[in-house]
Amino acid sequence: MGATPVLYLSHGAPPLADDATWTRQLAGWSAKLPRPKAILVVSAHWEEAPVTLGATTTVPLVYDFWGFPEHYYRVTYPAPGAPELADEVRKLLNGPGTPVHDAPDRGLDHGAYVPLVEMYPDADIPVLQLSMPSLDPRELFELGRKLAPLRDDGVLIIGSGFFTHNLSAMRQVRDTDGQPPRWSAEFDHWGDEMLRAGNVDALLDFQRKAPAATLAHPRIEHFAPLFVSLGAGDGDARPETVIDGYWYGLAKRSIQLG
Repeated sequence: MGATPVLYLSHGAPPLADDATWTRQLAGWSAKLPRPKAILVVSAHWEEAPVTLGATTTVPLVYDFWGFPEHYYRVTYPAPGAPELADEVRKLLNGPGTPVHDAPDRGLDHGAYVPLVEMYPDADIPVLQLSMPSLDPRELFELGRKLAPLRDDGVLIIGSGFFTHNLSAMRQVRDTDGQPPRWSAEFDHWGDEMLRAGNVDALLDFQRKAPAATLAHPRIEHFAPLFVSLGAGDGDARPETVIDGYWYGLAKRSIQLG
């Protein structure tokens, strides 16, 4: 069957569940993927060093957002834990000076469960979340490369972020007749070109090479999971964009490797 694909997806805020187009795109995407044995998620919303594993038995949710209607805090996703996957991750990552820590009470944040609710609504696939120990692109790329062997065992590796992410500038959408702000469109177009060309070096150096990089990502945590995905898919064919377009002016480009 070959190695399981690797994904980078733009995950959306909790109201993603109300977007019929986006939810349909995510559901359609997962339907075309081989059913994974387990899912490993690296989300923009968990930075912790050294690299840390989340809950592996009962997996709670982390409602890491504020000011939304009450029903968004009642969403459940009772996926089974993935202790065997956690053991495999430890074997791949543990080494001199690079210990793997555990946070047994740390559940899935919205970067993990919001898309999974749409992609695997039965919540019957073991899920494990892994922290980003750094925002350094090359360090995250190497982390992904170390995780790549999991794909041969049927593990779906997902980097979950947002292709452009500047919440304070989203108000510009009101001033552009619903079109994305220029900074978002320019960055998205550049990223698409680099992905199509397989130019990983440019993507890793996006802060210097991409147009409008500081506007598209004032802080880079939502782009950073892409580097883990690129590392885990290193050596595969050039990434395929599965979802594109914009959500409140933010580029929701999402890709698949393999």
